[in-house]
Amino acid sequence: MKKIIRYSFSILLVALAISSCQTKVPAPAAIGPVPDARQMAWHEMEMNAFIHFTINTYTDKEWGFGDESPALFNPTNFDAEQWVSVLKDAGFKGVILTCKHHDGFCLWPSEYTDHDIAESPFEDGKGDIVKAVSDACHKFGLKFGVYMSPWDRNRADYGEASYVEYYRNQLKELFNNYGPVFEMWFDGANGGDGYYGGANEMRKIERQTYYDWPTTLKMVHEIQPEVLFFSDGGPDLRWVGNEQGHVNATNWNTITTDTLYAGKSGIEDLLGTGSIDGKEWCPAEVNTSIRPGWFYHQSEDDKVKSPEVLFKLYMESVGRGSTMLLNIPPDRRGLFHENDVASLQGFHKLIEERFGNDLAKGASATASETRGDAAEYAAANLVDGNKNTYWATNDATTAASLEIDLGDAKEIHFVQLEEYIQLGQRVKTFKVEAFENGQWKEIANGTTIGYRRILQVDPITTSKVKITIEDSKACPVVSTVSLF
Repeated sequence: MKKIIRYSFSILLVALAISSCQTKVPAPAAIGPVPDARQMAWHEMEMNAFIHFTINTYTDKEWGFGDESPALFNPTNFDAEQWVSVLKDAGFKGVILTCKHHDGFCLWPSEYTDHDIAESPFEDGKGDIVKAVSDACHKFGLKFGVYMSPWDRNRADYGEASYVEYYRNQLKELFNNYGPVFEMWFDGANGGDGYYGGANEMRKIERQTYYDWPTTLKMVHEIQPEVLFFSDGGPDLRWVGNEQGHVNATNWNTITTDTLYAGKSGIEDLLGTGSIDGKEWCPAEVNTSIRPGWFYHQSEDDKVKSPEVLFKLYMESVGRGSTMLLNIPPDRRGLFHENDVASLQGFHKLIEERFGNDLAKGASATASETRGDAAEYAAANLVDGNKNTYWATNDATTAASLEIDLGDAKEIHFVQLEEYIQLGQRVKTFKVEAFENGQWKEIANGTTIGYRRILQVDPITTSKVKITIEDSKACPVVSTVSLF
């Protein structure tokens, strides 16, 4: 009798399991390109720091000519840990160091040139800025990245095939000797007048072919497979098309990179907007400087961007689905200047004050439609504090609405939306309404959402907020709604 009962119970469990499998609602299929694991981690970093520091710091130039003596480079109070600890406290997650700028001076002792830190008086020629910054990043938990200019105004052979080999050899030094590198940054400043070993002449190169970037990037990728490559047109991250610190309000993370290359002109608008039908996931990185210049100049000590200006840049970069790359140039002592530090601290305080308390977390959330009426896609996922859950509609639905009920009336200043971009970027247009005086009032609208969209609204006191997805490439998949 016991065997019969156990047998019957086993059959029941199998039947229940089969029934559960048959009724489980499938997740939405990915639409278009999606971020890989490296790109997803980059999105989640949100704010990184650029550090421009080299011989230019001591010549008061932005672009060195290449004839500068290494003897000029001698920071008297150099402290990489000051840099990185300040950045960590301000909320930054990564650092990209200018290991070599256009003047060709190397911040590490390179086997392949004498135009480097080993020929300077800094630490009696035994210093290594790259190692110090990499070590500081490791100590404080920030990721480390490198910028090494493709253009070298010091090299006599710039423009010849031998220079490309030299460039690759120095990349091998950086990627083999300084720990994990999360991002390799290179730009479109290539060719022009320079010292070139004493030639003092103008040199031009064919930017699209000279460097043979596919071979170079393949070489780097074989050394460190997880590195992300940034340039005007990717392949992993793209330039935003300006250095003013903003991405366009319409910001698609997708673009077709084979139409772009470093230095190509006339693509700024495309870089700032992306392409709704782009063939690759290649998000825009928003780069700008805390000062008018990229390198430190004493004359700019009173021109450091204020915390409010930095907050505006944050809203126009991270708040539009991109990552903010803010340059902070060390001074001649080898320290972040006091004015820059104060501004970063004030900026971080604004971020904490304005986004420290999500009024929507744990609120009641409903939707006009839920995918298969299944709990795993319910509107409650929008306010559960878990970025890995999401609300979705049925496949045929590309317009729908969400309602967040706060219970009590709260004053709203910011609305934050996030798509679950692991399944692709979808939303084309949306609007936000607040319930006031017995009716819905539109308080904001937008086009793309992507990783994150933050909208600042005129302060309004309300107990209910509605988000209407007006159009989407496919069924909308939204992971988070936050109100501040």
